[in-house]
Amino acid sequence: MKENLVQVTYFISSLLFILGLKGLASPVSARRGMFLAEFGMLLAVIGTLVHHDIVRYEWIAIGLVIGSVIGALMAILMPMTAIPQRTAISHMFGALAATLVGVIEFHKHQGEISRSVMAALGFEVMFGALTVTGSFMAFGKLQEFLKSAPVTYKFQNFFNILLFFVTAGLFVYLIFVPSSSVAFFGMIGLALLVGVLLVLPIGGADMPVVISLLNSYAGLASSATGFVLSNNVLIIAGALDGASGFILSILMSKAMNRSFTNVLFGAFGSVAEGAAAGPGPGGTSIREITAEDAAIQLAYSRLVIVIPGYGMAVAQAQHQVRELADLIEKRGGTVKFAIHPVAGRMPGHMNVLLAEANVPYDALYDMEEINDQFERADVTLVIGANDVVNPAAKHDPTSPIYGMPILRADESKSVIVMKRSMNPGFAGIENELFYNPKTYMLFGNAKDSTQKLINEIKNV
Repeated sequence: MKENLVQVTYFISSLLFILGLKGLASPVSARRGMFLAEFGMLLAVIGTLVHHDIVRYEWIAIGLVIGSVIGALMAILMPMTAIPQRTAISHMFGALAATLVGVIEFHKHQGEISRSVMAALGFEVMFGALTVTGSFMAFGKLQEFLKSAPVTYKFQNFFNILLFFVTAGLFVYLIFVPSSSVAFFGMIGLALLVGVLLVLPIGGADMPVVISLLNSYAGLASSATGFVLSNNVLIIAGALDGASGFILSILMSKAMNRSFTNVLFGAFGSVAEGAAAGPGPGGTSIREITAEDAAIQLAYSRLVIVIPGYGMAVAQAQHQVRELADLIEKRGGTVKFAIHPVAGRMPGHMNVLLAEANVPYDALYDMEEINDQFERADVTLVIGANDVVNPAAKHDPTSPIYGMPILRADESKSVIVMKRSMNPGFAGIENELFYNPKTYMLFGNAKDSTQKLINEIKNV
C-alpha cells in the first residue's frame, strides 16, 4: 500500500513538472508554471519521505534544515540582478548531490554492482562532478571574483578534449571492471578538473549558453541517479531538465548565430579595455545629449521601444525604467520592451528583472516580434545593451559577431543610448550604432540617468 502511494505521488509530481515546464514557455503563464513545478517538487519530497527504504530520519531532518537555510538565504540576500549567479550555484548544489549519492552507492555496493548499474552510476558521477566545478567557475566569473575574460593557453583545446576522453575511458573501464576504486575515484578527480578547464576559456558573453548547458548536465546526472536508485521521479525530472537545458543551449547558440563548438572552444567573449570616445567608423564622432533634451524627445514620442541590457541589471534600474515607461504612456505614448535572447547573463534575465518591476507581460516583445516595428519608433532607448544592437552584425563579414541576429535599433527615427562610458561590449569591438547620425549618447549610471529623465519629463 505504501509503495503504491509513493508511485502515485511520483506520477502526479512528474505531470506537474511537465505542466510547469510548459508554463514557462510564456511570460504570461510563467508564474503559474513555477507554482505547479514547486508543488510537484513538494509532492516528490513527501513521496520520498514515506519510501520503505528509509529507516532513520535524523540525517534527512538535518539535511532538510541545512538546505532550507541555504535556500532561504540565497532567496533573501541575493538581489534579482544576481539571478544568473544564483542559477549557476544552484546547478552546483544539484550536481554535488547527485555526485555524493553516486559515491555512497558505489561504497555501499562495491564488488556487487552489475555492469548496467555501473553504467548509470558512472555516468551520474562523471557528469555530476564536472558540473560541480563547471558551475562554480561560471558562478565565479559572473560574480567577478574570477576573471570574466577567457583564459587561454597553447594547445588548450587539444588538452581539454584529451582529458575528457581519458575521463570517458575510465568510465568505460568501470563498466567492465565495476569494482575498481582507483578507476572510480580517478574518474571523479579528472571530471572535476574537466569542469574547471571547460569554463576557463569561455568569456562573459557566452555565459547564457554555458549556464543552459550546465543545467542540461545536472539534469542528466540526476536522471542517471534515478536509474541507480530505481526512482521514477528522478528519472523523469532529470530527463526533462537535461533535454530542456540542451534545447535551450541550442536556441541560445542560434540566437548568437554560433555553434556549440564555437562557444565551448572559441574563447569568444573577452572583455576588452575601454575605448576612447573619439572618431568611430568612417571618421564619424558620437553625439552626446543632456537628460533635459532626451526627456523632451521621449515625452513627445508616440512609440518608444526600450532595449534593456546588462547595464540595466548592474545598475538595478528596472524600477526606474518602469516608472519612466508609465510617464510616457500617461502622456499618450506607447512603450514596448524589446528583449534579445542573449541580453544579460542568462536566458530570460531581462524578463525576470522587468517582471520584478511589474512591467506588463504584454509589453515585452521577442526579437522576432519587435524587429519590424523599429522603423515606426520615434525613439529607441537602449539601456546598457551593446553587442545585441550593433549593426556590424548585419553587414561586416570581418566582425566577430557577423551573422548574429540583432535588434534593429538603427532603423528607428532616433536612438538614445544610455551607457557609463564608451567601453566595448563583451565582443570587444566598437558599436557602429553609437556613431550613427541618429544616435545620441547619454552617459552615466543607468539608474541615475533614468531618474533624471523621469524628473525632467515631469517638468515638460
